[in-house]
Amino acid sequence: MKKALIACRTGMGSSMMLKIKVDQVVRANKFSLDVQHSTLDDVKSFKGDLVITMADVADEIRDQVPYVIGIQNLMDKNEIEAKLKQFFSDQE
Repeated sequence: MKKALIACRTGMGSSMMLKIKVDQVVRANKFSLDVQHSTLDDVKSFKGDLVITMADVADEIRDQVPYVIGIQNLMDKNEIEAKLKQFFSDQE
């Protein structure tokens, strides 16, 4: 099972909404992904496979983690699904 961290600057509103949507996509697609939620401060100590964040933040942390997904629209499950499918495809 892969591990993902969903993070934003404060770890409150936007990342919590994103976590809810990611969880829905993970369940619907039966992705083997354990999803955690936190702030950007925890990215440095995260030992997982993937960080999911807002697109404007993704470039800031790209060199700190093995794989980053930047989401443009928090509510767009199609975008989330496509990017998660790409992540799993890249892992093969």
